[in-house]
Amino acid sequence: MQYDVNLCGLRGRNARLANGRHWLLNAILLILWLSSWAGPGRASVADAASATKVLISSDHSNCVYRTGETIRWRISVTGQVSSGGGALSYTVKKGGLTVLSQGSLTLSNGVAEVDAVMDEPGTAILEIIIAGLPAKTGRTLAGVAVSNEGIRRSSARPDDFDAFWLAKIEELAKVPIDPQLVREESDKAGAYCWKISMGNIRGTRIQGWLGAPIAAGKWPAMLIVNGAGVYRLEKSSVANRGAKGWIALNLNAHDLPVDEKTEFYEQQTKGGLKDYWTIGNDDRDSSYFLRMYLACYRAAQYLSERPDWDGKTLLAIGSSQGGLQAMVAAALHPKVTAVIAGVPAGCDLTGPEVGRSPGWPAWFYKTKGKDPAKVIQASRYYDVVNFMRQIRCPVLAGAGLIDEVCPPAGIIAAINELKGARELILLPGADHMGANNSHQPFSERSKAWQAALQAGNPVPPPK
Repeated sequence: MQYDVNLCGLRGRNARLANGRHWLLNAILLILWLSSWAGPGRASVADAASATKVLISSDHSNCVYRTGETIRWRISVTGQVSSGGGALSYTVKKGGLTVLSQGSLTLSNGVAEVDAVMDEPGTAILEIIIAGLPAKTGRTLAGVAVSNEGIRRSSARPDDFDAFWLAKIEELAKVPIDPQLVREESDKAGAYCWKISMGNIRGTRIQGWLGAPIAAGKWPAMLIVNGAGVYRLEKSSVANRGAKGWIALNLNAHDLPVDEKTEFYEQQTKGGLKDYWTIGNDDRDSSYFLRMYLACYRAAQYLSERPDWDGKTLLAIGSSQGGLQAMVAAALHPKVTAVIAGVPAGCDLTGPEVGRSPGWPAWFYKTKGKDPAKVIQASRYYDVVNFMRQIRCPVLAGAGLIDEVCPPAGIIAAINELKGARELILLPGADHMGANNSHQPFSERSKAWQAALQAGNPVPPPK
């Protein structure tokens, strides 16, 4: 079973614009409310931008085009900028990297149009800049996908990819799982909570929160994996799910305690874990992500071996770096039965080789003081795209078409590698962090999937 879904109701709604054409406002609504204060020499900029609104809409209701088809964006500007208070420029980039066209915009009654054509499957992003303003207030983006079912990986999978990871799992198997649980007061009635620690390779430990229902029985399991950064994990993340009938393990991406004060994690971020995503990235055997990926395997192993697991549902769920880990967990451990991955990181790390931006951690550009060829080669063993053919369970994924951290082309390329059931939610108005509630359609599908899986049912068909 395979299906794709494209949803466009983000930061936009159906509207009848002045020229009589029906446009679906499916990209970005950016309202620039700037401070009325202007320091010396700034009055013209502040005054020109005051109460300015920039709206970009495309002429396709689902923001998906075919190769060779004209992509047409309408840019509507209101406020003093539309009266000549600031120059506007545009750039269209294929895959967020390769410039297709650029130039200045001339407004007519506050409106301009930009057209583009792509002759191959991919994604495109339109950037509108208002001169003289900071990037956060003077920059607006809109995105589309072009024949997204045809977007493919940027480089070949290493011939020894499977052998490499099999050897690493065998290395992990030599380390006792050694689960150590410390009971903690639950903040939710009906749930037990523990701090949990388990053995990992090379003397490291796996740490997290564990929650489970107090009532006796067999329960579905959930592996929760987290986005990038170094921070504390909240006990409530597993207590709430335990009270609802899940065995839940919230996994720390790092070998760190889960409940220290904020200052502790800030020190780690500035110290030994500064830019951790680049540590060892020029050697597949020393990458920081090696123990992180194997931690996902071991966490799935632990959950699947618990006597209170129902033996039917083991969901791996996360966003960004968490989406990356959820995919890897399913690829490495066969007991994972479903994946929910929001804007997953780590997809198509060699994207610049074909003219598109790589997904975070973007090792392609993290080569300072290192041999770039070695970094790129090592990245192939950690690229989510190369794990996808091993996943046999259903996958729900979301991709934001204006996401510049985890660009959509790489995510789509990864999803297109899947052999089993998949549901892809394209989010035209979504950046990486989901500003303006732009990830809501994906969140709604995630809730529907979780409800079905917890009940022991198949994943729900798309609406």
